[in-house]
Amino acid sequence: MTSLAARDILGEGGAVARASGERYEARDEQLRMASSVGEAMDSGGKLLVEAGTGVGKSFAYLVPAMLRAARHGQTVVIATHTIALQEQLVEKDIPALQAALADAGVWDEGDAPVRPVLVKGRGNYVSIRRLQLASQRQKTLLPDAASRRSLHQIEDWAYATTDGTLSTLPQLERPGVWDKAQSDSANCMGRRCPHHAECFYQRARKEMEGANILVCNHALFFSDLALRTRGTGFLPVYQHVVLDEAHAVEDVAAEHFGVSLTEGRVQHLLSTLYQSRTGKGYLSHLELASGEIKPIDRAVRAVDDADRAARGFFDDVVRLMQSPETTNGRIRRGGAIRNDLSEARKGLTLAVRRRKDEVRTEADRFELNSYSERAGEIADAAELLVDQTLEGCVYWGETNERQSGGASGRRRVRLACSPIDVAPLLRAHLFEKDHGVVLTSATLATRTAREDEPGEHKETAFAHAMERLGCEGAKTVQLGSPFDFASQVELYVDASMPSPGWKAARGRSPEDAVPFEHALTTRVLDHVVATEGGAFVLFTSFRTLYDVADRLEPALAELGYPLLVQGRGLPRGELLAAFRETPGAVLLGAASFWQGVDVPGDRLRNVIITRLPFDPPDRPLTEARLERIKERGGDPFREDSLPRAVIRFKQGFGRLIRTSGDRGRVVVLDSRIVKSGYGRSFLSALPAGIEITELS
Repeated sequence: MTSLAARDILGEGGAVARASGERYEARDEQLRMASSVGEAMDSGGKLLVEAGTGVGKSFAYLVPAMLRAARHGQTVVIATHTIALQEQLVEKDIPALQAALADAGVWDEGDAPVRPVLVKGRGNYVSIRRLQLASQRQKTLLPDAASRRSLHQIEDWAYATTDGTLSTLPQLERPGVWDKAQSDSANCMGRRCPHHAECFYQRARKEMEGANILVCNHALFFSDLALRTRGTGFLPVYQHVVLDEAHAVEDVAAEHFGVSLTEGRVQHLLSTLYQSRTGKGYLSHLELASGEIKPIDRAVRAVDDADRAARGFFDDVVRLMQSPETTNGRIRRGGAIRNDLSEARKGLTLAVRRRKDEVRTEADRFELNSYSERAGEIADAAELLVDQTLEGCVYWGETNERQSGGASGRRRVRLACSPIDVAPLLRAHLFEKDHGVVLTSATLATRTAREDEPGEHKETAFAHAMERLGCEGAKTVQLGSPFDFASQVELYVDASMPSPGWKAARGRSPEDAVPFEHALTTRVLDHVVATEGGAFVLFTSFRTLYDVADRLEPALAELGYPLLVQGRGLPRGELLAAFRETPGAVLLGAASFWQGVDVPGDRLRNVIITRLPFDPPDRPLTEARLERIKERGGDPFREDSLPRAVIRFKQGFGRLIRTSGDRGRVVVLDSRIVKSGYGRSFLSALPAGIEITELS
C-alpha cells in the first residue's frame, strides 16, 4: 500500500508531477528507492540505499515517511549530517510535498496531519531569564568591553528573533558570551520561571512532542542514542529512523559514544566563576542570605585551586604529547598523566553546591546548580580519560604546542577517547531495536555493482558499511544517477606525478631533484589554467595544502584567478559562498570540502584530487582499528583502509556534477590509481561509461 502510494505520488502524472507542471520528470531510480524505503518501513526492517546524485533521495524517503505518519500515526526521525540539508528538508522539500499532496487530495478522512519540526539541541536556544540576569550583572560578570558588546548584541537579537536559536544570531565578537544566555537543563526553573510561557526552548519542546516528522542532525541523534544507553534521552518515542548522508554515521557515532575534555572548556568554566586577575566573575557579585563573606571566599579559593590543578593537568598532557612515548598522540596506558584535576574539581563542585543552599535568590540557586554539575562532569571526564576505564576505546591527546615549547596563537589541548568499533553499540542500541532504520547516501558502497550481478555479489559492495555499522543482514539497494556522467565528465589521471618527498623530475642527478609540492603545484596550475579557474583542489594534508597555496598564489594573482584557502581567513561557509560568487575562483580545501559541498552550475567546472584519500595510518583511532583487524588475522588494508579511501574518493569526485546541466573535468594527480593493483578499486567505484585520459 505504501509503495504503491509513493509511486502514485512521485511517478508520471502523480501528485508531485501535477503540482510541478511541465517541469517535472519522473525518475525511475527515485521510484525504486521510495518503494524500497516504504517496504522497509512497512516491515520495520533495516535498509542501506546508495543513490547517485540527482536521484532525489529526500523525496524518496520523505514520501514514505509522511505516509507512515499520516496513515499509521507513527513518528519518523530524519537525521542528516549537514545543516544545509536539514534546512532544505524543513524549508523546501517537506512544504513542497505537503502542498502537492494537499492539492492532489491524497489524504483520506482518517489520516492524521503531517507535523514536521526541526529539532535542535537545548544549547541552541536563548534563555530570556538568564540573558536578563547576565545583563543586570554584566559589570561584575563580564571581563571586558568586547564581552559586554557581545551581550548587548544578543539582547538586541533576542527581542526581535522569532525562533530564539543560534541559527539567526549574528556573529559575536566574543562567542563565549553565549554561554551566559543559553538555555541549560541544569539551571532551568521550569514552570517557576517568569518567562516560561514565552520560553523559546519550551515552545520548541512542546512542538517536538506534537510532531511526527522530526528532522535533526547526526550529532543530536547520536547524542540522544548515547543517553539512551544510560536510560535517558530527549527525543520522543519514534518508530522509524532515516539517516541521510550516512557515510558520516560511523565517525559521528564514535565521537558521541566517546569522551572528550579540552583545556578551553575547563578554563571557560573557571573564568565564568571567578577571574583573580580582574576580580570579575559569577562569584564576585554573589550574596548569601546570612550576609557572610567567608563562604564565598572559600568558593573563590576552590576556583584558584582548580585553576592551578587544571594548568598542571594540561601541562602534563602537552609534555606527554611531546615525549617519545606518544609519537602520534596515542596514550596506550592508564595513569600516564598526573591527575590532580579531578580532586580539585570535586572540591569545587562541593564548594559551589554548598553556596547553592546559602544564596539569597532562587535564580542564583539554579545558576550554581548548573556550575556545580559542570564541574562534576569535568572531574568525571578527567578521571575516566586518565584511568582509561571505558573499555574498547582508544585514548589520545592533541595539542597545537610545538616541541620547542611555543604555541601557534592560543594554546589548545584536548584529551579524548572513542570506541574502536561502534558496530556493537549501534547493533545493540539502534539496529536491534523495534523500529525501522534506513541509511542512505550517494557513497555507501565500495564499488558499482552491475544490474546483472546476483544479489549476494551486490551485497559485497556494502560489506564494509555493514560491518563497521553493525547492520549485517540489512537489505541493500544500489541506484545509479540519472545523469549522463560519460558525457558530462572528463577524467584525467596524471601517471607521471611523483610520490611525496624528494623525487627526480627528470634524470637521476641531485640537481634535478624537486620537492613533491613543486611538482604538484605545477600540475595544479596547468589544470586550473585549462578551465580558466572554477576549480576545487582537494588535499589530504593541510601541510601540503598550505605549501601549495604559497607556491600558487603569485601565479594565480598574475593570471587573475582569485585564490581561496581553507583555514586562512574566511570560515568554511563564507569561503564556499565567496567561491560561488566569484568567477574564476580557485579553492584549496581539505577534510570537510571532500563532502557535503554543493556548487551547481558553471562556477565549479574542475575538481582536482591531489592524493587518494587514505586516512593517515598513525592517526590513533585509525591505528587502533587496523590493529584490531590484524589481531583477528584480517587484512587491515583491504578490509578497512582501502574501502574508507574509496568512499571518500567517491565523495570528492561527486563535488563536480550536481545537476544534469553541469559539465567539467575531474583530475587525479596520484599515479597509484593506474599503477597499483588496488587502484582499480577506485576506478570501479565510479559511474559507468567514464573514459580516462591518462597523462604521462
